[in-house]
Amino acid sequence: MILQLVWSKYGRMMKAIRDDEDAAIAMGVNTFRIKTCAFATSAFFEGIGGGLLASLLTTISPGLFDFMLTFQLLIIIVLGGLGSTTGALLGTVLVVGSGEWLRFLDQPLQFFGHDLGAYPGLRMVVFSLLLLIIMLFAREGLLGKKEIWQTGRRSGGYGGK
Repeated sequence: MILQLVWSKYGRMMKAIRDDEDAAIAMGVNTFRIKTCAFATSAFFEGIGGGLLASLLTTISPGLFDFMLTFQLLIIIVLGGLGSTTGALLGTVLVVGSGEWLRFLDQPLQFFGHDLGAYPGLRMVVFSLLLLIIMLFAREGLLGKKEIWQTGRRSGGYGGK
């Protein structure tokens, strides 16, 4: 459903506003209407996500939404890239998977039989280093504005390759 929105007329207008708002205005795009539509669409999907999360958790408390969750969401956004739907999905899989894989760092560590003790913030340090590396070397995220399955898609013109 999201991909159909991205590839639709409204999705192309949203991309035009994102890339160059003045050029979109010059082409006759009603930027206020499209921005309002984008806000309403994102609020709709956020509401669905919040409803699904509430039904999964069955209870809401402030302790559920700690700094680590906020930091993971930031890493997902930066890793996936702002212009790619598949980048966001790929970033989510990588961050959640690595978070579970690195869970052993919060436990007491042993190195060749020596107890090193527990370092509860070590996983956060690894995530921070990951965020710094991404921001330095891959500023647009893993995919940038590209989609994984966009390579086989053709334009509406005649002829060509």
